[in-house]
Amino acid sequence: MLSRVERAARLGQVARCIWITGLPAAGKSTLAIALEQRLQRDGYHTYLLDGDSLRRGLNGDLGFSEPDRIENIRRVAEVARLMVGAGLIVLVAVISPYRAGREMARGLFAEGEFIEVFLDTPLEECERRDPKGMYARARRRELMHFTGVDSPYESPMQAEVRLDTSAMSIDECVNCVFESLSNLPTP
Repeated sequence: MLSRVERAARLGQVARCIWITGLPAAGKSTLAIALEQRLQRDGYHTYLLDGDSLRRGLNGDLGFSEPDRIENIRRVAEVARLMVGAGLIVLVAVISPYRAGREMARGLFAEGEFIEVFLDTPLEECERRDPKGMYARARRRELMHFTGVDSPYESPMQAEVRLDTSAMSIDECVNCVFESLSNLPTP
């Protein structure tokens, strides 16, 4: 059986989990898509796990209560761990509101394999963007357990990368994350 390091070496890269977290509408998926395009263009093998897509499939049976959110993150982290084990660079774009959940996810990976990217975008900016009208619905109490309104978001204490998408362009954000991966070997 090949080890995770051997699998990644066959792909000419170091496998990683890039865990992108932040409030709804902070720009997690936008950053993940742009970062994946950059990595792919540069010859890396990637896979994107997006919270919205996972909630329609793998985690479709879960709601938004605290226990369901914890289970959602546990499942996402396990899938990411398997994919990193296959040698891929996995981008995870999920709210993951609880520090304990993110730390549980980090604990599944070897030292240096997990890079937490915190989109420290102000709540007011996220509400202004509100692409799906979710904040407005939560403020009208049509949605319950909405992160940032009536459900907490616990900011990371020591994320490897911290970005404010209200003050930076998507290209600047991608460059910051890419620079944090500077020890990736050239494929």
